[in-house]
Amino acid sequence: MQAVEAWAASRQPAVCPLCDRPILPGTRQSRHHLTPRLKGGTHKGTVLLHQICHSAIHARFSETELARQLNDVAALRSDPRLTEFIAWVKTKPPEFHAPTRKTRTERERQRDKHR
Repeated sequence: MQAVEAWAASRQPAVCPLCDRPILPGTRQSRHHLTPRLKGGTHKGTVLLHQICHSAIHARFSETELARQLNDVAALRSDPRLTEFIAWVKTKPPEFHAPTRKTRTERERQRDKHR
């Protein structure tokens, strides 16, 4: 019986924990390190996300913010900088993808960093 349940579970599409849409085979996807590797994260602490969801996270937050305050899915989902994106992307089909630009604040932060 367990083998049948395991087989059935393997046939179900994964679900993106950020937007709750299914991650279908062939859909752009990416593993997100809950604690960035640059800040001591490991391969064990990852979640599978749609690529657009993963890009949205890194467009809005620095590695330090992710490591210190946003190192679990619940914290990411509740952060006001992502809630509007999540509400918007939930209306899109599971295979939807679009290029993601960094937010204006993040672009300014990086520009100031290189001065």
